[in-house]
Amino acid sequence: MKNSHVHVVILLMVLVESGLVEEATAHPCGRTFLSALIQLVPCRPSVAPFSTLSPNELCCAAIKRLGQPCLCALSKGPPIFGVDRTLSLRLPGKCSANFPPCN
Repeated sequence: MKNSHVHVVILLMVLVESGLVEEATAHPCGRTFLSALIQLVPCRPSVAPFSTLSPNELCCAAIKRLGQPCLCALSKGPPIFGVDRTLSLRLPGKCSANFPPCN
């Protein structure tokens, strides 16, 4: 588990340094892309490649709080190391969020 936290920190540092994280008041995820990713850290075990784990309560709360527009924006964004995009798109359904599919 400690190793996955290290990966998340490294990923966040790379995003900040590469300029992918910038303020955007009109962004569907709020102030920054980074803030949305940080809120989704509890989902990491459920979206790791080949994971069979169900999302935990903290993950589902973050999914519902961020909402469908933000999750769709994240799913169309750059690939995130260690995240299976297919599994991540299933999280709203597994969390009973009842969001329409992303276009």
